[in-house]
Amino acid sequence: MPRTLLGGIVTVALAAATGSAAQQPSAILDSPASSPHRAVFDRYCVTCHNERLRTGGLSLEKLDVTRVAEAPEVWEKVVGKLRSGAMPPDGMPRPAAATLDRLVTYLETSLDSAAAARPNPGRPSLRRLTRTEYRNAIRDLLAVEVDTPALLPSDDSRFGFDNIGSALTLSPLLAERYLAVARQVRRLALGDATLRPALETYEVSQHLIQDDRAGDDLPFGTRGGIAVRHHFPADGEYVFKIRLQRNSREYIRGLQAAHELDVRLDGRRIRRFTIGGERRGRSAGIFSTASMGDVAQEQYERRADEILDVRHFVQAGVHLVSAAFVKDGSVPEGPFQPRMTMYDFSQYKGGEPGVATLGIDGPYNVAGVGPTASRAKIFVCRPSATADEEPCARQILETLARRAYRRPVTGEDVQTLLAFYRTGRREGGFEAGIGLALDRMLAGPEFLFRLERLPAGLSPGTSYRISDIELASRLSFFLWSSIPDDELLTLAERGRLKDAAVLERQIRRMLADGRASALVTNFAAQWLHLRNLASAAPDLERFPYFDESLRQAFRRETELFFESILREDRSVLDLLGADYTFVNERLARHYGIPGIYGSHFRRVRLADGSRGGLLSHGSILTVTSYSNRTSPVVRGKWILDNILGTPPPAPPPNVPELRARDQQGKVLSMRAQMEQHRTNPVCAGCHKVMDPLGFALENFDGIGRWRTTDAGEPIDPSGTMPDGTVFRGPAGLRQVLLEKRREQFVSTVTDRLLTYALGRGLEYYDAPVLRGIVREAAPDYKLSSLVLAVAKSTPFQMRRSEEP
Repeated sequence: MPRTLLGGIVTVALAAATGSAAQQPSAILDSPASSPHRAVFDRYCVTCHNERLRTGGLSLEKLDVTRVAEAPEVWEKVVGKLRSGAMPPDGMPRPAAATLDRLVTYLETSLDSAAAARPNPGRPSLRRLTRTEYRNAIRDLLAVEVDTPALLPSDDSRFGFDNIGSALTLSPLLAERYLAVARQVRRLALGDATLRPALETYEVSQHLIQDDRAGDDLPFGTRGGIAVRHHFPADGEYVFKIRLQRNSREYIRGLQAAHELDVRLDGRRIRRFTIGGERRGRSAGIFSTASMGDVAQEQYERRADEILDVRHFVQAGVHLVSAAFVKDGSVPEGPFQPRMTMYDFSQYKGGEPGVATLGIDGPYNVAGVGPTASRAKIFVCRPSATADEEPCARQILETLARRAYRRPVTGEDVQTLLAFYRTGRREGGFEAGIGLALDRMLAGPEFLFRLERLPAGLSPGTSYRISDIELASRLSFFLWSSIPDDELLTLAERGRLKDAAVLERQIRRMLADGRASALVTNFAAQWLHLRNLASAAPDLERFPYFDESLRQAFRRETELFFESILREDRSVLDLLGADYTFVNERLARHYGIPGIYGSHFRRVRLADGSRGGLLSHGSILTVTSYSNRTSPVVRGKWILDNILGTPPPAPPPNVPELRARDQQGKVLSMRAQMEQHRTNPVCAGCHKVMDPLGFALENFDGIGRWRTTDAGEPIDPSGTMPDGTVFRGPAGLRQVLLEKRREQFVSTVTDRLLTYALGRGLEYYDAPVLRGIVREAAPDYKLSSLVLAVAKSTPFQMRRSEEP
């Protein structure tokens, strides 16, 4: 914030405080330019200018504080700084809080009135589907699960999200990739009895210690293993190939004792193997029948899992395939063994075996393609004679295209698809024709792009309400990251979404639907940087007990926590202040929470005050740390950006690194290193704002474990907000945020929701909308209230035509 700009604000506030404090803001500020208040304003601005306090080339000297609507972009910046407490800065006069609040209220009221008189909903860019949206759309359209991360490149991210229209372009190379994916989707959806056998392998992380049930899709009484939903392209025989974890020297772990491994299809056991437990082993049949010497024993310990192949007939479609070890509950309890470090685990040859990969090879001896969920969605009719084929094809393509294009289809749409159908029909029959038309549908712009058409005869720069069809699409991609379902699309076709009551019922229905979990896995995962957790690599020398089980638990905790806010219709303030979380045994042990056993997550109440809300989640604390230490700067910046909505400027070039030791060679605590760093005046300004927020979380180490010392010294987790408010530790920071910055946090959540919903970055003209949404959701600030208000807002329901 330029200091000259601030000068005018403080002058007006001081004028209000010296003789006019009891008046309403309009009475204070609507006085003529010759008034004493205006004179003080001008005099203060000039003084600031003469003292060289102007920064960034922005000044209030030529702006009229009684005509705020004439410069909304400038005054929105003023409001943002005042609301955040960043202005007035240190060393400048600060008026009483009530006076400052009246000033901000006046500015906001003026800006909101001007925006209401001339709404500007903005103009989202043309954008294609993200790969997440593409995957979900294919799932809902054709009941096919497609691995888009393996088939399509990641989408660029802007403004914190990957669904921003300006980044979602389509290059010729990417168009070819989408065509290849469309062909694969078609083969999966229709099935293909002519496919040659192919092997698809699913992997389990080598850093996963498989000592307990590994997921909800695996039976109780099992440990470790893997469960996958695999799409089988045809009725036939498939070979399931299970291979086991090996240590760093390629020896299979845990063959000293016998272990039972179950292979299941759709929950039904199709084979049980017993492996290990003998020197020759039950797997020794794969080797020579001669007496096993040391060489043969070594071969056995390296190749014993080669017998773990199962050949089984499977019908086409999606089936759940799992392989997991039976958990031995009869082992007598012995002395407590500390958890193995990842280094020790990588070397260990004993213990219990774990699954490394599950391969599915086939099909063999194909018997055709039977009924599947995908074929049921496609073949809404069946021709009984050659003459019936094209009418049936038309019905199939019209039905699919309506859902795929998210609108009623036109005659031109149908003729384009029928042309592809006829080509495929000539070459391979009815189903081949449908398949080729499906390729065109899934690789065409009508499916890949979210198109919104300009009404005829509209003048440039005109704001207009989008159609119900377009609104339905905006809603479904906002809440589900997918296409509208039949109910929503039918209401849109009938023009019913203009009815506010109908719209609200649909939004609440969609929020209650399982597909609304996309708000957790897509919106929240990007807002909170959960996606970065997959690439986090804590130093195993510094954090030797960090493993894949803990990484997965970190992510699951935050997902379940955010989902509880969504499903229980709670306030977004609970994201910061909730006194509960979700843990399994692994995570509870890491957090020091006693009495939690087993791999399943359950809700626990947090009583000691050190943990509570997002700021104490291991996921957040890990992604805001470096690999070998905490980072108050990264954590403070994360809070400023994602909690308070006031991101700091980019750092200057050639920032010096921290010094880990003082001149005498003593190791310094992180706080001491940062205090030394802030002696550099180039660094001090930003760090003075960021570091206190990060220091409050210093009791959490680089993977979120509680600690009380750093470099042998007691941790000092105290800090001060820009407005002078003092806090101490995570509990103190939470209290300040909830008591003094609650509306600022709610505004930040709203900002992120609206950015995600619109697929564009927010501009100054969106600020009145943000304030209106926050006011509408008050005083409870439920997440559902914010979602409803976003969906009813001007930029969500309207659009502006291109400027001339």
